[in-house]
Amino acid sequence: MNEQGEVRQPIRVVLAEDHTLVRQGTRRLLEDSGRVVVVGEAWEGEQAVAAVDRHEPDIVIVDIGLPGINGIEATRRIKASHPQISVIGLTVHDEDQYVFALLEAGAAGYLLKDVEGQDLLRAVEAVHAGESVLHPSITHKVLTRLSRGAPEPAAPTDPLTDREHDVLELATQGLPNKEIAARLEVSIRTVETHLSRVFAKLEVGSRTEAVLYGLRRGWFDLETLEPPP
Repeated sequence: MNEQGEVRQPIRVVLAEDHTLVRQGTRRLLEDSGRVVVVGEAWEGEQAVAAVDRHEPDIVIVDIGLPGINGIEATRRIKASHPQISVIGLTVHDEDQYVFALLEAGAAGYLLKDVEGQDLLRAVEAVHAGESVLHPSITHKVLTRLSRGAPEPAAPTDPLTDREHDVLELATQGLPNKEIAARLEVSIRTVETHLSRVFAKLEVGSRTEAVLYGLRRGWFDLETLEPPP
C-alpha cells in the first residue's frame, strides 16, 4: 500500500545474468522486499529476449556481458518488440562507450555491480515510477550526446497535453518526481500518472527515452534548460 492508501501490484522483473550466484542473490534481494516478483531468468542473450516475450515483465535487469548476443543487442531487440518495457543495465563496465551504447539501445538506466542492494531495489522502484536512475550530471552528458545530430521528423500532431509537456520538461532537467510535483503543485501520484500517459503516447518505457524523444523532435533545448541544483 502506498502513501495514498492504494494497493499496488508487485513489480514484475526478468533477470538476465550469466553468473548463477549473482542472479540468485539478486533475485533473493528483490523478492525479499515484498515489492518485486522475478517472473523469469536468463543466462544468455537469446534467452533474455525469449523470457521477455514469454512473461512481458515491467522491467528487465540485464548484464552487458551476456553470452550469445550481448546485453546491448538483447536490449535493442527487447525494446523493438516491447517498447513499453523498461530495461536497466547492471554491469561491471563503467566506460562511456558501454553507457552510451546501452542507453542508445533503449535502456532506462545504468548501474554498476558494486551498487548496494537497497540501491538496486530503489532503482527498480524508481524506474517503475518514471524516475531516472542516472546521476543528473551523467544524465546531462548522456542526453547531450545522444540528442545530437539531425532532428527526427515531428509527428503530424503533438500527442501530449500542455501539462504533460510541463512534466516532461521538468523531467528533462533531471528533477525527481517529488520536486516536479512541488513545482507544479500537484501530488507525486499525479506526476506518475502524467509520466505513464507520456510513456504510453510516445510508445516508450522510461523517462530517459521520453526525454530523448522530446529533444530529438525539438520540443526542448537541452542547453537552455536550467539544470537541477
